[in-house]
Amino acid sequence: MSRHADERAEERDVAVWQLVPGLEEVKLERERPASKPHASIVVREELADGTSVEAIWAWLPESHRAMLVTVYFPE
Repeated sequence: MSRHADERAEERDVAVWQLVPGLEEVKLERERPASKPHASIVVREELADGTSVEAIWAWLPESHRAMLVTVYFPE
């Protein structure tokens, strides 16, 4: 998780542990292949309490892992 994501999640009172288990059931909102420094995606998912959030995940090719970039409440 990026430092930015950790700070935004805390600021928005979102428990990050709720985001990862829900990845199986997210809705892909858009792909961002040209985002820098890494390609990323925007997904919409529901937290355990039913709150809808959008999260941006980036793909880190050097480590073959996804990193949470930020999380926010959709408008």
